[in-house]
Amino acid sequence: MTVAGKFIKLAGLFCLTLAGAHAEPQSEKLQQIVAGEHRSADNKARDVYRHPVETLTWLGLRDDMTVVEIFPGGGWYTEILAPFLRDKGKYYAAGFNAESHSRFMRESVQQFKDKLAGSPALYDKVVITVLDPPGKTEIAPKGSADMVLTFRNVHNWMAAGTDEAVFRAMYDALKPGGVLGVVEHRGDPNKPQDPKAQTGYVTEQYVIDLAKKVGFNFADRSDINANPKDTRDHPKGVWTLPPTLRMGDTDKEKFLAIGESDRMTLKFIKP
Repeated sequence: MTVAGKFIKLAGLFCLTLAGAHAEPQSEKLQQIVAGEHRSADNKARDVYRHPVETLTWLGLRDDMTVVEIFPGGGWYTEILAPFLRDKGKYYAAGFNAESHSRFMRESVQQFKDKLAGSPALYDKVVITVLDPPGKTEIAPKGSADMVLTFRNVHNWMAAGTDEAVFRAMYDALKPGGVLGVVEHRGDPNKPQDPKAQTGYVTEQYVIDLAKKVGFNFADRSDINANPKDTRDHPKGVWTLPPTLRMGDTDKEKFLAIGESDRMTLKFIKP
């Protein structure tokens, strides 16, 4: 091996060592936040299905990043991301339109704002933006985000016919080289995909094709959030399972034993 070759090899090993050393304290910080007293017992009980530390670490989250979460809902991931990013990074919560005709959406926005206002030491730096295509799609300044995250939302956009518009909005928000992380209920790859995703399940290939269509490169997949017990053929779709349990007491123990849905975890890169 030439001297130059040896230098390149050593430089590569040094970079890998640095990356590993950097990842370890990030994971430790995430673990501390996930175990924090600010999270409710109900939210912590879902960690076994959502694997927040493993998921965010696998996606490459760092505390100095600018991160956009799409449709934070009640703030389950906000409780983790906002304090993690508060000092060195930036967290955008791209939620519903407060001026929507939907009472549910208006009330959801207000509840989320109330949650943030109730704990300023954790959430005072959260930036709230609006995602309501086609009119409101600037979830962060264009080209400003290092990472965009969406958890179990793709089926809703498919039902509304806005899935492509949302993926374009996420693409626009990211810097070149930025990461899109997608977690979604995973459909049976051997069955045709319902374009409206009425059962809540979406195939990995549909999501990959959709992301590629707007310009993303597919980077990797993980089974961190897989659940092999989920047969994906329930009478009320994914909402048959916990936490929704739409069947009520009918076969409740059976569905509790299955747990939450089988989920894909995908990583895309903006070129």
